[in-house]
Amino acid sequence: MTYAVKECFLTLQGEGVQSGRRAVFLRFAGCNLWSGREQDRESAQCTFCDTDFVGTDGEGGGKFARAEALADHVRDVWGRGCDDRLVVITGGEPMLQLDRPLLDALHEQGFRVAVESNGTLPATEGIDWLCISPKAGTDVVQRSGDELKLVWPQPGVDLDALEGWDFRNFLIQPLDCEAREEALDAAIRLVMERPQWRLSLQTHKLLGLP
Repeated sequence: MTYAVKECFLTLQGEGVQSGRRAVFLRFAGCNLWSGREQDRESAQCTFCDTDFVGTDGEGGGKFARAEALADHVRDVWGRGCDDRLVVITGGEPMLQLDRPLLDALHEQGFRVAVESNGTLPATEGIDWLCISPKAGTDVVQRSGDELKLVWPQPGVDLDALEGWDFRNFLIQPLDCEAREEALDAAIRLVMERPQWRLSLQTHKLLGLP
């Protein structure tokens, strides 16, 4: 298959349990919950996405005809040295494109592969670290993984149901919106009331990183 990549760049992982780690971010183009066009946002299944995943014109983006070619590109973005390599595959929705040949090619290049998904599509076998970020009102089929990251507040989310899913870590991330302080307060209150959850902040934004 041809892989459509919005951007691919070196940074620090800013969210979740692996926050602060050096990583290559590989962002696939396209999503199944929103077209990415502002005129479609209000009618989308996910209305609060803060990411541009349309096209292949971002830093390090492009179209790659072979899994090996994309894995080589990720290796080149990482640079030389260090055996503990991490690539974070995100989107959009990465499960629309991520397949076993690409996972195998990235592993061959020495990468540990982390993936961030909305969970509405089954996860590809072979992922090393799986983060699912469910959206209210969607049919989440991937109910197990390493990290469940819930953007909060989200009206319509059944917290009791989510707490029964098979994840090692349960994270609450304040919604990035105009009412940021209110969202942060709501997230803190939830963690204080339900200690199964931990607060996760978007530290890359605090640091001015991409």
